[in-house]
Amino acid sequence: MRVVVVRHHAIDDAGFIADAFRARGAELAVHQFPAGGPLPSLDGVDHVVVLGAAWSVYEERIRDWIGAELDWLRAADAAGIPVLGICFGAQALTAALGGQVEAAPRSEVGWTTVQTLEPELIEPGPWLEFHHDRCLPPPTARVLARNELCAQAFTIGPHLAVQFHPEVDAAQLGRWLADGGKAEAQRAGQDPDKLIAQTEAEEQQAALRADRLVAVALRLAKPAAAA
Repeated sequence: MRVVVVRHHAIDDAGFIADAFRARGAELAVHQFPAGGPLPSLDGVDHVVVLGAAWSVYEERIRDWIGAELDWLRAADAAGIPVLGICFGAQALTAALGGQVEAAPRSEVGWTTVQTLEPELIEPGPWLEFHHDRCLPPPTARVLARNELCAQAFTIGPHLAVQFHPEVDAAQLGRWLADGGKAEAQRAGQDPDKLIAQTEAEEQQAALRADRLVAVALRLAKPAAAA
């Protein structure tokens, strides 16, 4: 199984999600976009993972490259290649496939339990949140989990989109906080030191939750693979 991981910042990685794919024999290729050049060919790719970003998909400052990413996601959809979109990745998938993205009424930062509509697919968590936008999924989407702020997980065909960050460990969170995220966390009412400590405490269970989420993503992708 060949998996392409798209990240938008050098400090990001697929973390627990990458571990879960590798545990199933996957070969991962990581591409940073846009800094690493054009998005790779989808030939021979079995799954795509799109990670988060500090931007919003509707921001003027990324207009010179976001169109290319949305077109690439549409090409993956047309080719029947399933996508796992995480946070910004979920928002890009939403925008590419007929939904909308808007600023949320408030930022959501920290470990959060979600209301799951299909617990056999998305468990309540807690899941790590770090975002200030929300998805308005297209009519074809099936919402799997939500809270009072937004849709937290949904499918669009064979694709799985999650607003939370199943991939993140304390080390990656620490990089985010050091790279400007500390102020955002504080504005959202979080003590950054306590958030790091809580993330460290959650790591073992978070890795297991991420593993189960990848199993769900692969299960949802099976109809596409069989088509």
